[in-house]
Amino acid sequence: MKTGWLGRLEEGLVALLIALMTLITFMQVVARYLFNYSFVWALELTTFLFGGLIFLGISYGVRVGAHIGVDVLVRALPARTARVVAILATLLCLVYAAIVFGGSWIYVKKIYDVGILAQDLPIPQWVPRLVLPLGFALLFLRFGELLVRTLSGRQAGLLVDEAADALKLRAEVEDAPPKG
Repeated sequence: MKTGWLGRLEEGLVALLIALMTLITFMQVVARYLFNYSFVWALELTTFLFGGLIFLGISYGVRVGAHIGVDVLVRALPARTARVVAILATLLCLVYAAIVFGGSWIYVKKIYDVGILAQDLPIPQWVPRLVLPLGFALLFLRFGELLVRTLSGRQAGLLVDEAADALKLRAEVEDAPPKG
């Protein structure tokens, strides 16, 4: 699957969030055990970064087919019926993403209106919570893309076949020219 600028941005943000969480946690451990000092803000910032990782990661997982699922029943269905089930499931996922996006937008707006600051960082509480509607907007977009691929016949359903993907990767590796 071709990755556009949004996909690259998504991957970059996920990688950046993991790297920042690791760096901050490492700094906190070193400061605490070597210098008997603690960064007051480290836990809160790491928590905000982890929230960002989760809510950006859900859409990334849909894009690359990384979410787990039980498809034993769908595989037992005829291909046409399985495709209809996949379309209905994707539509339900779109409805879910839209509902949670709306609820998270209302939540962030209320936090904005209240105007409280984060506990240990000098930023308003609504800023790190913006990842909620952003994540669900991206999730809605990814399910929309999945629906288009399913309707056009380019994808069979919500889940990818990990075994087929592994066999394909193995064949590509074996057919690749030797390095060196």
